[in-house]
Amino acid sequence: MQTDFLVIGSGIAGLTYALKVAQHCPDKQVTVVTKTQSDETNTKYAQGGIAGVMDFDNDSFEKHIEDTLIAGDGLCDPHIVELVVKEGVQRINELIAWGALFDKEPDGDYKLGKEGGHSESRILHHKDITGAETERALLAAIEKQSNIKMISHCFVVDLITQHHLGYLVTKSTPDIECYGVYVMNLTSKKIEKIIAGITLMATGGNGQVYRSTTNPAIATGDGVAMFYRAKGRVENMEFIQFHPTALYEPGLRGHSFLITEAVRGDGGILRNADGEAFMERYDSRKDLAPRDIVARAIDNEMKINGTEYVYLDCRHMNQENFLNHFPNIHAKCLSIGIDVSKDMIPVSPAAHYSCGGVKTDEWGRTSIHHLYAAGECASTGLHGANRLASNSLLEAMVFAHRAYLDAVKNPSVTKNKIADSQVPDWNAEGTTAPPEMILITQSLKELKLLMSDYVGIVRNDKRLQRANRRLDLLHEETEQLYQKTLLSPQLCELRNMITVGYLIVKCAQLRRESRGLHYNTDHLNRSAILQNTIL
Repeated sequence: MQTDFLVIGSGIAGLTYALKVAQHCPDKQVTVVTKTQSDETNTKYAQGGIAGVMDFDNDSFEKHIEDTLIAGDGLCDPHIVELVVKEGVQRINELIAWGALFDKEPDGDYKLGKEGGHSESRILHHKDITGAETERALLAAIEKQSNIKMISHCFVVDLITQHHLGYLVTKSTPDIECYGVYVMNLTSKKIEKIIAGITLMATGGNGQVYRSTTNPAIATGDGVAMFYRAKGRVENMEFIQFHPTALYEPGLRGHSFLITEAVRGDGGILRNADGEAFMERYDSRKDLAPRDIVARAIDNEMKINGTEYVYLDCRHMNQENFLNHFPNIHAKCLSIGIDVSKDMIPVSPAAHYSCGGVKTDEWGRTSIHHLYAAGECASTGLHGANRLASNSLLEAMVFAHRAYLDAVKNPSVTKNKIADSQVPDWNAEGTTAPPEMILITQSLKELKLLMSDYVGIVRNDKRLQRANRRLDLLHEETEQLYQKTLLSPQLCELRNMITVGYLIVKCAQLRRESRGLHYNTDHLNRSAILQNTIL
């Protein structure tokens, strides 16, 4: 297949970009590929909302900028923060024009929530399923564009660069170019080529590297891993945000149900096993401190009391308002026997968001030519060492828009730089079906366990060293399997997650300080020089 614009991923970043490009270039073909159904994305599971300055009587760009910089703990790029905050309002209004519905007050003004780290109420939301509503609106708009082709159940295996044409490509190679991707058609089980003039990676996060995560099963870090294999620049992978309040369900591993920060914004109080409201001992902002502080506080309380969770107390809140704002959380709690009007909700931190990723500039350009990145897989400079709540959907829209503006000016749009015949077909010669799937599933369990135990909320040098050694062994075993067996989604995901795990550990080892989401008990003092960890 050949296409003018290729989009990998169908979350808010990918769909926003695809829609804008298709409308601007009606004579060009835009192809969106996703490895499951089109609406199964990290975007879909975003509960809280989108941060934006909509009430200029009580809020301002300057306040939102300052809140973002404080949360980022000294590592945000101030220029990027300013442009995202100021351009974000336009992107929100575009989303509304495309049909997204946000909750309103009786007088018609938007209901604006408040979350941790925000000095004002500025979170637009659709009950507690803002992401799902955003995804619905974008997919509906996409369906109206005749020049957008959506391909679901299509797993992207690798980026195609000069490496596949027989040239030696290293990190010091100048002018690495992306010509498209190899994909696994999950229906036919065949590896096929998609040749593209311009490619956007919007592949989402990597929460599945951990044993407990708010991310869906698809969040396996595929984009970051394939980009790193293609010798692209990756940064700040040590900054993994653990959401403080995922619903604790005994024995559950994998996709944890998120209890949005907006619940605490509306008055929910964290309590330990003794019923004490403990956050005032950790931060003057109490339950609305930034996520890194709240997650570490909860982790410490669980260790002190020997428990696997703390409580979120909503019993004192107006229950009619709770049901109206958080109907899905209310229903989920009831389904496991928790009545929020009478019972406290057991919660514990879970891997939630990657603040690092593919290094981009202010236009979404990566270190590989003709390849852009946006959304959670990208590291734009906005989040620094810790993401401010509800800035993620905002960032995705702003950089999808900026990537679109830059891409349509790119000469590669008018002509693919390489013919399909020049790119070799995927070579599976000598490979056979894997003898046992347990070789993959057991390695995956080991990976999740070591990342959770050694590279979690609190780290130290010894744990990181152990994680690194074990990852080396998993990498060696998995590469042997990759070379000898036919590809499967499970094997590709395992390989990608091992790569992402390595990047997280290596960046964590290089950062000899504790900052934001990276908390190393062997390096509690701050370094004098603030810099990104780039691999």
